[in-house]
Amino acid sequence: MDYITLGHTGLKVSRITLGCMSYGAPSRGRQTWSIDRDEAAPYFRQALDAGINFFDTANVYSDGTSEEITGAALLSMVPREEVVIATKVNGRMNRGANGMGLSRKSILAEIDNSLRRLGTDYVDLYQIHRWDYETPIEETLEALHDVVRAGKARYIGASSMFAWQFAQALYVADRNGWSRFVSMQNYYNLLYREEEREMLPLCEDQGVGVIPWSPLARGRLTRPWDATTARSESDDFGRSLYSDVDKPVVDAVNRIALSRGVAPAQIALAWLLSKSIVTSPIVGATKPHHLDDAVAALSIELDDAEIAALEESYRPHEVMGLASPSSRR
Repeated sequence: MDYITLGHTGLKVSRITLGCMSYGAPSRGRQTWSIDRDEAAPYFRQALDAGINFFDTANVYSDGTSEEITGAALLSMVPREEVVIATKVNGRMNRGANGMGLSRKSILAEIDNSLRRLGTDYVDLYQIHRWDYETPIEETLEALHDVVRAGKARYIGASSMFAWQFAQALYVADRNGWSRFVSMQNYYNLLYREEEREMLPLCEDQGVGVIPWSPLARGRLTRPWDATTARSESDDFGRSLYSDVDKPVVDAVNRIALSRGVAPAQIALAWLLSKSIVTSPIVGATKPHHLDDAVAALSIELDDAEIAALEESYRPHEVMGLASPSSRR
């Protein structure tokens, strides 16, 4: 396993992150395809054995049970200081008027709830899970700074938003002497490259680590275009992200994978890892080969012709902040 610093910090993280959204009680939340504690445990063991030290979850995943499973699994296998645990805040966690969002009240309540579920005194990376249009960014950043000052988070990060929003947040933090975001967890893969326009150059300029979610496009880059899975058949959000204009890119991934004799997932991840701005893609795993492919991708070096073949069929998409002013309703 290779390790890299997360942005302009001294924190060393593995080049592959295990995304823990797949682990949680299927009866809780919207992820009916998630897997419960006993079935999830072997994937944490496999990840640790592969040298992965970076694990990402969120309070909203399976109504908090993803955090419970993640914390219980990791802390039963390794000392706390050997792993980097990241979680997120923003999504709705209760029915009350303040049951979601990035207000001071919500952040200070939810960090304690997350720590209780994870079974730890601190998280290494506490991330805002999208932009909150109803809370001033000053209020959010000051609350996050207080979380860091209290020792409940080592660093703070952000997730998908527009580049102008992220630039504003960095400016406000710097102006007030508050903790600034050290990472951006954004949507970036071969089927959605709009982040290359503004967000990625901003992150490079500001020394922000990039930890893309859905690096395999919710599995679309791991199989032929017309193939389906149990998750894809029930994934309405995923279907809204892609269309037939993306098929040539998937075809190119499969052609190069076939010519190299490797899985398509390895090619798609190798392309992402070839981008110097990318710190650590977040990979979900519900089958052993998912992690095997992710680790194997670290050893694949695509040549210029292969990269050109993967990129030449890309068609622009609507730029998405993946949150809207009505997202709290």
